[in-house]
Amino acid sequence: MNIAVIFAGGIGSRMHSKARPKQFLELHGKPIIVHTLEVFQNSKEIDAIVIACIASWIDTTHDLIKKYGLNKVKEIVPGGDTSQMSIFNGLCAAERISQNSQDIVLIHDGVRPLINEKVIADNIVSVKKYGSAITSIKVIETVLVVDKDGNIKNVPNREETRLARAPQSFYLKDILLNHRKALDENKCDFIDSCSLMHYYGGAMHLIEGPWENIKITTPEDFYILRAMLDAKENAQIYGFEDDENGT
Repeated sequence: MNIAVIFAGGIGSRMHSKARPKQFLELHGKPIIVHTLEVFQNSKEIDAIVIACIASWIDTTHDLIKKYGLNKVKEIVPGGDTSQMSIFNGLCAAERISQNSQDIVLIHDGVRPLINEKVIADNIVSVKKYGSAITSIKVIETVLVVDKDGNIKNVPNREETRLARAPQSFYLKDILLNHRKALDENKCDFIDSCSLMHYYGGAMHLIEGPWENIKITTPEDFYILRAMLDAKENAQIYGFEDDENGT
């Protein structure tokens, strides 16, 4: 069983949207989170979806699930105070619907809608072969490691540097084991699943994802996403898409 764990528990303070959290902002007539969920809903690889959502927006999310016919969504649970806790709550929901010890979870941001079927399939293949899959992209600019005063400490080799994105995928039993370890040790500040798993000695295997798989964090990201969706729509209208994945 392949389960998508979508975490959408953040309020998006950097988006400066006071009326609603960023995942519920509308683009092309749909909330961003619906764009994300539809990719997993339409994937032949995904058997079920669980969502960790802001508690006060769970009813709204249920309404959206019904409106858009997202019948792979099996549970919607409250998010936590941090990304780590939101993911953990989602993983616990995945555990409740899990069918065996080899079930795979694909952990994904609700505000990263521009993934595709190939990324999902590549994640699952990588977990089956290596035990993990961290979607990433190559760095195309120089990265600087600096200290707190802004002094350059190191300039990593660009060929050995990647940006981690999502999905980040694992066997459910493995990621839950380490999440529970972290909680037992009162470690609640891991920024993502890759960081947590690496801390506990997990071997992380990279797969390459599309550049456009950005996270909507700021108003600028919102406008970039809108431009990308416009481009994809125009490509469909004028017949420029190469395949069903939009690549």
